[in-house]
Amino acid sequence: MGDSTTMGGYRRTPPAIRRLEDRLIPRGGAARLPVGCARVCVIAGTRPEVIKMAPVISALRARPEHFETIVVTTAQHREMLAQALDAFGLTPQVDLSLMSTRQSLADFTSRALLALSSCFGELRPDIVLVQGDTTTVLAASLAAYYLGIAVGHVEAGLRSGNLRNPFPEELNRRMAGAVAELHFAPTARARDNLIHEGVPGDRVFITGNTIVDALMQMPRRERFESDVLDGVPWHEQVVLVTVHRRENIGEPLHEICAAIREIVLLHPRVHVVFPVHLNPRVRDIVMPELASSERVLLTDPLSYGDLLEAVRRSVFVMTDSGGIQEECPSLRKPVLVLRQNTERPEVVTSGFGRVVGTDSPAIVATADRLLRYPDELRAMTTGENPFGRGDAGERIAMVLQAHMTSRAAASGQRSGGTASA
Repeated sequence: MGDSTTMGGYRRTPPAIRRLEDRLIPRGGAARLPVGCARVCVIAGTRPEVIKMAPVISALRARPEHFETIVVTTAQHREMLAQALDAFGLTPQVDLSLMSTRQSLADFTSRALLALSSCFGELRPDIVLVQGDTTTVLAASLAAYYLGIAVGHVEAGLRSGNLRNPFPEELNRRMAGAVAELHFAPTARARDNLIHEGVPGDRVFITGNTIVDALMQMPRRERFESDVLDGVPWHEQVVLVTVHRRENIGEPLHEICAAIREIVLLHPRVHVVFPVHLNPRVRDIVMPELASSERVLLTDPLSYGDLLEAVRRSVFVMTDSGGIQEECPSLRKPVLVLRQNTERPEVVTSGFGRVVGTDSPAIVATADRLLRYPDELRAMTTGENPFGRGDAGERIAMVLQAHMTSRAAASGQRSGGTASA
């Protein structure tokens, strides 16, 4: 059969040396569970998935009589994933280690689908939990569906209305929604999107966004982990910038860099902190464009704690990140969205965010106004946080407990951890 490895008591055999039929054979890791206890596989491949799943994992593990919780990582983004795991004290039981240099979407998707199919075939979970819209989410949802395993989608129902923007995230989340049995919507708008698409109302649950729970576990800090951030003059006007979206790589990112140069030129007391994503295609543009720019600090990706502290200390944030769009209202911080649209319109309707696109003049005009008129900046943070009160993880665990209990009662018996179709 070839080599195999063991992670946290569960055997992991590389998918490339396993026959398809082998992946359907229960292995020693899929031990018989007590009556009333469900095996839950929680999947994560990127840092945002870990951050947003951490409160769910905590809530599930607080109910050991109801759930055996197995954390499975694909390592879609290895280094940034490790940062988040460390921040929340999590160790995955299964690490598929799938990341490769300059991986393409098709390459990673195919390898993840095979590896996750093998993993689920061995572990035989009762339900697989995925979060958000990454390629890991797509692969895990399909793998579970093909094996007849129920899928629960955390942060379900977000829609931009454009399959090409964000790409491929809009497609990923729609595909996950198509196969999910349970949909955990963060807001009423997200629920309405799902209902409009024909999802039965009794399968959709408004829980709030788990990002709020996660932020409550990350206290403020006096000093940064990164010494270079302690040297930033935070008493002046500091703008935090993050960019990584695939649809922004190329001319849009060049435009964003041009806007940053213009902003610091217009405002001699403004500093920009820009943690640069590890994606080589991002770095190949940002480094030559901004490395020599005065008052622009380019850093490697920050630890999650440092990132949150940088958000807290900045005057506002410019980003194309979905997660940071959610973190800013929770931290009472204005955010300019460097995209053509957002699947989180609640950020805009609550007043915390403005969608400014990627054209340099538009970015500069909005940023310039906020830097010149502090009252307008303060007015953006007077609304209510649209993403909940910090109990989303508990709500999700309660729904899962009721659902799995109902399923067990309906079937009349358990079959030692075997998933029902």
